[in-house]
Amino acid sequence: MLKNFLTAFFILGTSVAADATVVPNSLFSDHMILQKGVAVPVWGHANDGEKVTVRFNGQEVSTVAKGGKWMVKLAPLPYITTPKEMTIMGENKVSIKDILVGEVWLCSGQSNMERQLGPRPPQQPITDWEKERDAANFPMIREYYVPLKYAPEKVEDVHEKWTVCSPKTVSDFSAVGYFFARDLYKRINVPIGIIFSAFGGTPAEDWTSKAALEGNPELTELVKNYDKVVEGYRPPGKLMNGLYNGMIYPLIPYAIKGVAWYQGEANNGNPKQYQVILPNMIRNWRTDFGQGDFPFLIVQIAPYKDMTPEIREAQLKVTQKVKNTALIVTTDCGDANDIHPSRKQPVGARLALAASGLVYHRKIEYSGPALKTYRVNKDSATLTFDHTAKGLHAGNGKLSGFTIAGGDKKFVPAVAVIRGDKVIVSSPAVSKPVAVRYGWANVPECNLYNSADLPASPFRTDVE
Repeated sequence: MLKNFLTAFFILGTSVAADATVVPNSLFSDHMILQKGVAVPVWGHANDGEKVTVRFNGQEVSTVAKGGKWMVKLAPLPYITTPKEMTIMGENKVSIKDILVGEVWLCSGQSNMERQLGPRPPQQPITDWEKERDAANFPMIREYYVPLKYAPEKVEDVHEKWTVCSPKTVSDFSAVGYFFARDLYKRINVPIGIIFSAFGGTPAEDWTSKAALEGNPELTELVKNYDKVVEGYRPPGKLMNGLYNGMIYPLIPYAIKGVAWYQGEANNGNPKQYQVILPNMIRNWRTDFGQGDFPFLIVQIAPYKDMTPEIREAQLKVTQKVKNTALIVTTDCGDANDIHPSRKQPVGARLALAASGLVYHRKIEYSGPALKTYRVNKDSATLTFDHTAKGLHAGNGKLSGFTIAGGDKKFVPAVAVIRGDKVIVSSPAVSKPVAVRYGWANVPECNLYNSADLPASPFRTDVE
């Protein structure tokens, strides 16, 4: 990443004396965005027994440090768009400036979330990145960057800072995170903070705490290999839960609105197990942050020659089973020969759309067509869908991507016709259908959309 790691004392850009005894966690630094409408924890270090007082927006809350640590909670705050200052006082005084209150989202996952807007050879550049950079004058959007770190033990502070979005800074922002924040800001017009914590090539179990892994009986076999170094997959130092320790635990319990999650490539080898691992991780984060069942917006893996339809199905199933989640379908955003597609704008736009509908309750369609029912009629199958908005349509030309099979389970290309909120599927080669699949390929060519121009997820009716 194009980031300068901090070498100064704890917090760069926040007024803290060199001999300070009261030191807030670096999440609480100049330009930060606090979450609106919930209790806001503020914490850090101080001498044991030292009284610590936090003042912000007319509130004053005090506590006494125990074991060198302190934490207070501010009462829920309104949106604040005019910069405010926070003071933290003990034996010294800390001043934190240019604070806004808005919506804070944790943007996490692997390389497609980690990829920043600016150039990153040898990867292909983000589409129109220079144009996007030059237009990125959004002082109400800020990013807190979490450095890449596998850690054997829990890390308390990553000693980083918040950065205000501008043409000079945005090249280092997560591309997906930035497009999500920008489009969400345009929709709801309040400050948007993104916490950027992503690491390429990493499986979901590495983002899960050891206790959550060991506490799930369905993951017993996985945990047996907890400390095992597997050649070509898990090199030394990259042990399970290492990213939870190094890149998630330091953020807990910072008040957030939800999570944008773009990951799954590293779990492609065992999609069935992923249907256990990902819900387990979601449960783990929700429990540890202690802020209820906050939303998870899950980006589905885009088409790529080595990514199976089963991993997309696993992501679909997770959103069907885990409450307060949404699936961001990307069947039209992929590159068959590049695991890192360059068009990140549609991903960010659909994340913002999902947040607007699911989380902020705007009356909009935020999901693509979702299979509702499946019925066989002699020589054809009828599929009905939810989330059709004002109707279904083929994205370009003739509806494609459907296959059909009879009792022999041999799937052949099908003729698919849209009728209202239904799709009728048939083939002259199949007289008695038993199953239908849509977009069932590593690189699917499929084009079923609703009137909101959102694509349907790949699916199959012969679910294992």
